[in-house]
Parts: sequence; structure tokens; C-alpha cells
Amino acid sequence: MSVSLNRAYGGGFADPAVDSARAFRAAMNVMAKPGEIRDLDSAQPPAPLSAAAGTLLLTLCDPETGVYLAGACDTPELRGWLAFHTGAPVVAAAEADFAVGTWAELMPLDPYRIGTSEYPDRSATLIVEMDALEQAGATLRGPGIKDSATLSLPDAAALAGNAMLYPLGLDFFFTCGGKVAALPRSTAISEG
Repeated sequence: MSVSLNRAYGGGFADPAVDSARAFRAAMNVMAKPGEIRDLDSAQPPAPLSAAAGTLLLTLCDPETGVYLAGACDTPELRGWLAFHTGAPVVAAAEADFAVGTWAELMPLDPYRIGTSEYPDRSATLIVEMDALEQAGATLRGPGIKDSATLSLPDAAALAGNAMLYPLGLDFFFTCGGKVAALPRSTAISEG
């Protein structure tokens, strides 16, 4: 019993005010500068979630934020941890503000909300757990990028298709261990 309780109650921010402020700043910086990779490891969520993905969830979610846990991420321990630390409800993909899992587990992209012409901000953000996160691979251009940047993406063609929906579409965080990068829908992508 104590092991189960420890999994749900442990692994949060040691200093919530400071840790959440730093994590929020890092998340916004990578979203503003596509292709940049930053450290993000203030939380220690239950497996299989990475420190970066867990830190994002603790920083960006609250009781009004629906979270879809895809595939292996949908565990009783992770549901309990998320509920205790954020109060965020676990929802279906079509209702999610945030979704987390591997690229394969999050597929297809069709169920997620892409916003509306009146409210393009009412779209989902996907947190994609990666095996590796490197500044190599697909070429990125657009707001926040001086000339071009590169980032290892799971499926450049699908992500380029998402960018073509702009100002609608999905936004993405890519996480690996304690690292994070982001890809807003406004970024143009070409295969590297």
C-alpha cells in the first residue's frame, strides 16, 4: 500500500513555486524557438513517463485541463499521480487539451481538436515521448527561427501536413528523459 501511495504522492516539484516558474519559462522558450532543446527535469513521474513529460504536465495542467494518456502511459499509477498533483481529468483523445505518449501511441492525429476559425487556440497539444531528441533531421523555418533549425522528428511529413492547417492545427512538445523541444503549428517543415 505504501509503495502505491508513494508513487501517487511522490515525484512532484520539490519547490512548487520556483520549479513551476522555471519549467513554464523553459516550455514557453522552446515553443517560441522551434528546434531548441532545453533541460526540463524537475518532476519524477511514475514510469513510463519521462521527467520532461511529467514536468510539462505538472506545469501546464490543472483541474480544467483534460489529459489523454495514450498507450503505455495510461496506468493506474500515472492516473493517480496526475490527479494528486494537478487535478487534471483523464479524457478521450477528442476531448484532450494535452495528450501524452509515443508517436505510435498518439496516432492517428485526426481525433485531436485543431481549433476553429473563431477560436484557433482551442486545439490540443501533444507531448510526444521520443527515444532520442537531437538538433538534426528535419529542417524548420518560421517564427522564432533566424534562418533555419533542425530537429529529429518522428514523422516530418505528418507534421508538415499539420503545419499546412495553420492557423488551425496541433502544437507539439517532444520529450526524451529530461530534455524538451517544441514544434508550434506555425513552423514550416521540410525533410532534412
